[in-house]
Amino acid sequence: MSVTLVMLSNFFFSFGLNFLSQCLIKRNKFFKCFRALCCKGPPPARPEYDLVCIGLTGSGKTSLLSKLCSESPDNVVSTTGFSIKAVPFQNAILNIKELGGADNIRKYWSRYYQGSQGVIFVLDSASSEDDLETARNELHSALQHPQLCTLPFLILANHQDKPAARSVQEVKKYFELEPLARGKRWILQPCSLDDMEALKDSFSQLINLLEEKDHEAVRM
Repeated sequence: MSVTLVMLSNFFFSFGLNFLSQCLIKRNKFFKCFRALCCKGPPPARPEYDLVCIGLTGSGKTSLLSKLCSESPDNVVSTTGFSIKAVPFQNAILNIKELGGADNIRKYWSRYYQGSQGVIFVLDSASSEDDLETARNELHSALQHPQLCTLPFLILANHQDKPAARSVQEVKKYFELEPLARGKRWILQPCSLDDMEALKDSFSQLINLLEEKDHEAVRM
């Protein structure tokens, strides 16, 4: 009789431990799921970068930025002074200061460079030879300016959807980017309003350059 009681006691003790163990496992799984669904907390803040966007009138700066902000480009008016747009991306927010590109405004561009962390230069790849020469001179001046020369550059060869558009290789050669920008952080990309995925990819590459520069500054 005593042996039987001991065996039953051991059986129920083992059964109880196993049952309790399974309950604890299920309880832990439940709380993990609960925390995953309800207790994530606020997402980490996206870094913000202040950029300056320059280019001649008619290069398409305003239309590109408006499209990136999901605004209709149909009623876009060329910027005469400057405007600021906050352009959100998945991993960063770009505060872009666009400067007007008219002849009487370009001489004041440098007054707005201070505080910039990166540069966007938009050129009309289908423009006349005279305008392309002017754009080249302005880009060369920006690349060598003391407040911009160490910053990442995104150079957009816009209006690639036009028949007269020059290819990226033609633009690179004409603008003499290889010798002039050697050792600098720069990206040259084709773009048009018809290909927003390519445009967003270009800005993602720029964000990568901005993050790299941030990391280098931290290491220093």
